[in-house]
Amino acid sequence: MNYFKVICTIFLSVIILSACSGEEVSNQDEVSGKQIGNDPEVTITFSHNQSVASTEHIGAEKFKEVIEEESDGKVEVDIYPSSQLGALREQVESTQIGEIDITMQPAAVITPFEDDVKIIDLPYLWPTDAEAMYQVLDSDAGTNILNTVEDSGLKGLGFWPGGYKVMTTKNSSIQDPEDLQGLTMRIMESPVLVDQFKHWGGNAIPVAYSEVYNALQLGIVDGQENPIQTVYMNNYYEVQNNIIESYHGAMTYMLVANQEWYESLNPEIQEYIVSAEKQAREASREALDEKEDEYRQEIKNTVENYYQFTEEDIEKFRDISEPLWEEIYNTPEQKEILHEVQKEIDSVENQ
Repeated sequence: MNYFKVICTIFLSVIILSACSGEEVSNQDEVSGKQIGNDPEVTITFSHNQSVASTEHIGAEKFKEVIEEESDGKVEVDIYPSSQLGALREQVESTQIGEIDITMQPAAVITPFEDDVKIIDLPYLWPTDAEAMYQVLDSDAGTNILNTVEDSGLKGLGFWPGGYKVMTTKNSSIQDPEDLQGLTMRIMESPVLVDQFKHWGGNAIPVAYSEVYNALQLGIVDGQENPIQTVYMNNYYEVQNNIIESYHGAMTYMLVANQEWYESLNPEIQEYIVSAEKQAREASREALDEKEDEYRQEIKNTVENYYQFTEEDIEKFRDISEPLWEEIYNTPEQKEILHEVQKEIDSVENQ
């Protein structure tokens, strides 16, 4: 009899333990490939190429602050600035295959992965007023450009600022397209930028970001294009005595995520990311607006010649550049996006 009671007790214990174990499993969820309990935890790897002193990094830090606060610690962000996770192109590749969750890179760097993105770098297409440009980028027309990266396994999250690009040279001032004749300019690796300078009569060659200063100092290239912030923080003005504020295009960054990773997140986590991205984008834009005047003045105090394009200069370059838009951005789908962007630009500038 006692033996029978012992067997029954063991049997009941096994049933109870199994039930408890099943309840524990049912309370678990899977986010970003991790088994979690009632308090999900996601760690986001966020990479970019700029220094910790840059306004891009200020935006990245704001992203981290907002998402960690709004999620009550359910989401954490590890930021890797200064190309710690590879060169610019390598960071995009790593995001594409899922080794990096989110990266912030110039549109020109993403263009080789998604050709439709090159509209961002068409010279003199975009407004020369930053706020007007932001309105267009944040519109439905801009969202359509962001969405094109999904064809490459990426998820477009937003457009972040880097500032309007300036042209710098060692010995030549530039006020007309003819002034570029025979000059070799350093660019990022982008066919659009090669075509841009070729169209204006110059030459362009890609040089790795980490090698730009040496290339300028040694005369491997005559000049380069980059925003004021980049020229200042990398001391390019030490080896370039002509700075030309030409407004020919902006260094527009794209915040992109690995698409498969993003879609694996539960909707709550996605909402945190969307909210944090929007606030971080605005913080980065505000920081750039505050710091750019300071950087500009520091450069003016140092270089021999600082020239700011007049409206007449801009119109000369725009007139010669406009035929290039549909020559470069030439598929039926691209022309549709281009016309949509042009319509939005007209709407914003005529408000």
